[in-house]
Amino acid sequence: MEDKPKKREKRRSDKEYNGYKGASYEKNENLIEGRNACLEAYRAGKTIDKIFILDGAKEGQIQTIIKEARKSGSIINFVKKERLDSMSSTGKHQGVIAVAAAYAYAELEDIFDLAAKKGESPFIIIADKIEDPHNLGSIIRTANLAGAHGIIVPKHHAVGLTAVVSKASAGAINYTPVVKVVNIARTIEELKEKGLWFVCADMGGESMYELNMTGPIGLVMGAEGTGVSRLVKEKCDMTAQIPMKGDIDSLNVSVACGVLAFEIARQRAGYGIK
Repeated sequence: MEDKPKKREKRRSDKEYNGYKGASYEKNENLIEGRNACLEAYRAGKTIDKIFILDGAKEGQIQTIIKEARKSGSIINFVKKERLDSMSSTGKHQGVIAVAAAYAYAELEDIFDLAAKKGESPFIIIADKIEDPHNLGSIIRTANLAGAHGIIVPKHHAVGLTAVVSKASAGAINYTPVVKVVNIARTIEELKEKGLWFVCADMGGESMYELNMTGPIGLVMGAEGTGVSRLVKEKCDMTAQIPMKGDIDSLNVSVACGVLAFEIARQRAGYGIK
């Protein structure tokens, strides 16, 4: 007999899913359709970010898929048939569609190993709830060019490593480890124990030119529109703003990440603080 789950997955309405940017997928983009195909993907060890299952389906094979999804940490979404039909490119989803990662996720130790290999103190960028795949891809590209050793993304409410993310990274995804964690705030606490300091991008922070962002450092970028979540911001040691002189008051998150990341790179190169 299968053990009962400790926590019941939240069943959201299709209206909620349609309003969530990260739940929209292009036809054929990393989608695995059908019960056998999804089950075999799990058994083969393929990384599945999310799986969409027909709400109310209780067949034995569906239960096996749910069990495998829980075991591997996939986000399970129970949706109506109309939602699955709109995602499907084959018309034969059998009540199950999985969203596979285009690339495998790394581990935190991979980031530290890369920094050690280069003989540098760790430089990590945390993307807190970034939902737009183009923005995440651009951040990965920026991270690589600015000398960051890796990216950390949250498991929930964020885009995964899709084909769009890969394309937007311009190949940087092949060289820059991306780690997925359950809790960003807790991960920051763990990394602080390893000697890292954290700076949070925030319009109400100090000028980036006035902050010392050398040494082991983590840069935290927030979601489009809402910024870094309150709890994550509280875990950071500094808040940095980008001095701006224009008529509007904000930058796209990937552009802001580029400006801050290269200021960190400038300071880490030994040019110091103005």
